[in-house]
Amino acid sequence: MKKTLASLVLTLAFPALAHAGPVTMVARDVPLDGRALQAVAPPMTFNMIGLHWQGTGSVLYRVRTAGTWTAWQTADDDTQPDRASSEWQAGWHDGSPAWLGTSTGVQYRTVGKITRLRAYYLFTKTTSAPDRSLSFAGSPTIVPRSQWQADEKIVRAKPVYAAKLQLAVVHHTDSTNTYTQAEAPAIVRGIEIYHVQGNGWNDIGYNFLIDRFGTIYEGRAGGITRNVVGAHAQGFNTGSVGVSLIGTFDTATPPPAMQAALVKLLSWRLDLAHIDPLSTVKFTSGGNYKFKAGKVVTLRAISGHRDTGPTDCPGGAAYALLPAIAKEVAATGLPKLYAPLETGKTGGTLHFTGTLSSAKRWTITVKSTAGKVVATHSATSATIDWTWSAAGQKGPLTWSIAGPDGMLGAQGKVGGSQTTVAPVTPPATTPVIPTPVTPAPAALLSGLSASPSVLTVVPGTTSLATTVDFTLSAAATVVAQVVSEANPAAAPLKLLTAKVPAGANTFQWDLGSLPDGRYDLQVIATTSDGTTVTLTTPVTIDRTLSAFAATPATFSPNGDGTNDTVAFTFTVATSVPVQLTIQRAGAPVATVFAGQLGPGPQTVSWDGTSAGVRVPDGQYTAVVTATDALGTVSLLQTLTIDTTPPSLVVVDPSSLKFTLSEAAVVTAVVNGTTITVNAPAGTVTIPWSSGPVTSFTVSARDGAGNTSATLSGP
Repeated sequence: MKKTLASLVLTLAFPALAHAGPVTMVARDVPLDGRALQAVAPPMTFNMIGLHWQGTGSVLYRVRTAGTWTAWQTADDDTQPDRASSEWQAGWHDGSPAWLGTSTGVQYRTVGKITRLRAYYLFTKTTSAPDRSLSFAGSPTIVPRSQWQADEKIVRAKPVYAAKLQLAVVHHTDSTNTYTQAEAPAIVRGIEIYHVQGNGWNDIGYNFLIDRFGTIYEGRAGGITRNVVGAHAQGFNTGSVGVSLIGTFDTATPPPAMQAALVKLLSWRLDLAHIDPLSTVKFTSGGNYKFKAGKVVTLRAISGHRDTGPTDCPGGAAYALLPAIAKEVAATGLPKLYAPLETGKTGGTLHFTGTLSSAKRWTITVKSTAGKVVATHSATSATIDWTWSAAGQKGPLTWSIAGPDGMLGAQGKVGGSQTTVAPVTPPATTPVIPTPVTPAPAALLSGLSASPSVLTVVPGTTSLATTVDFTLSAAATVVAQVVSEANPAAAPLKLLTAKVPAGANTFQWDLGSLPDGRYDLQVIATTSDGTTVTLTTPVTIDRTLSAFAATPATFSPNGDGTNDTVAFTFTVATSVPVQLTIQRAGAPVATVFAGQLGPGPQTVSWDGTSAGVRVPDGQYTAVVTATDALGTVSLLQTLTIDTTPPSLVVVDPSSLKFTLSEAAVVTAVVNGTTITVNAPAGTVTIPWSSGPVTSFTVSARDGAGNTSATLSGP
């Protein structure tokens, strides 16, 4: 059963926000009044929409296009600010803008707690598809900002540059996959104004964008060959290049033209930075809800957005392609020079190192400031390792590493910075004219998803259940099964064979009979006329973590010796890196443990402090996370910090009647007899029927171990 959805009605209460050339954007606050769902009139005809909201829940919407309502869509949360703006600090989520086609109506629903909602309506005019431009030797054809009509007047600040590039982060824009070639640059223009005027960022967040026809667009300004710091992966923006695929790729696979363009772009851009696309890098997080500031994270040179933060981006289907994309990138545009490095200084010993993608002849040349060659060395190998004594040399020296034609070399100052050297004879590049693609009719089967997609043993349950959603455009016979990724020839686990009606369908299946591993959940739909469509979504089963508990669940770190700490217990199936953090309202509060653990039962204690300072009373969530060969799994436990003792007030001493501020165990000694009562908040009467009360003492102790003051009488 799907969660109950609260309905919202739009009113026009926020002023027009921006008019930027061929793009118009208007914002409206949406009142959270809970009235019945109904069609509403937006402030304008629109073809894109973006949402901002506060709260821990999620927002769904649908629009009326060509007289009919679309399917419900979940707004994507893509909070990646250039800086900690006041809006971001206030807990706003910045949903990605979605291309919808010309629309005239909108409806909203919410799941969970939403305290504020703001809608941004955009209309971006469709113009002719831009011509491509090749500006740099060896680069793929890239549409510059001027050709997709970027509005340079709205850019808030000059570009910022990172000292070096470390990795590429792949995204998707989370919008339709059926746009035309002429609509693609309109989508890019809409994203720009939404990122700048809606989110308050300096410029469009991505460094590059790629449409489904294989067109590559320059994103954030500052130079496509330079390490421009974008706003695409919070905590990981400095030193990364963000590439966004225009579309939604949760279940749909990026088309071949888009994949080919991604390979060409990353091959050239990583080659320019001398990065091995198959390598990993240790990256220090600048801070986000998944990785606190200062956390060292190991990432692939070509990572997905979900590797850097709490998001599903770039979608399951695109993310699954990244290992294969990295292999293609490594094999494209050979030969390559990885990690060239010179250490030493003039007058001492110079050491040159590096790696080639294959054994080729390379040459190192050292020159004086006058351009005179003072040393040179050549060899044929895949490894560069040469030491030369610069004893007696005076003045600054420069060096270069060169290889065969087509290889991007490196050069620099001895003991200083280095740059990339273009090949002597750049390879010829022939622009590719994409073939127009006709949008396909409505698919028989669409919207396949499994939630959660990573299954582990949740405390208090024994099953490994996932909820599967998909939509049929016509009634069909549906077969659902799970196929092992490691052993695709093995017999699949059959989940369903049934006739299913048209529309949105939801099923819940227990996959607890399967061993740990990666799987493909396949749904095959066949209509009465024989039309068959198959969709696949990835599912991972990982029992690395289990039996997570917090004891006591309510504790009182006030130093009185009672329940001053909470003990977290869990079991680790194998030796893995584990992190245990404390969160409140989704934000990290404290890191209790980070390190290698296992296998076996584990216990970690927490004293209720963060950096030596006790955190306030309230409800918190403990999150234990383990990373293994299958990915990352997490378990959660709710706990409460309560350092406030209960309060007892005498109402009538003769009848032993009191008022109690909170539920507690009340202990009374009446005429020398001890009586214990489990009492709720409110009025409590100590049961006594053995004559007049000549003396009493009474106190209360709450669930956290806090004890009230002792009252006595009469």
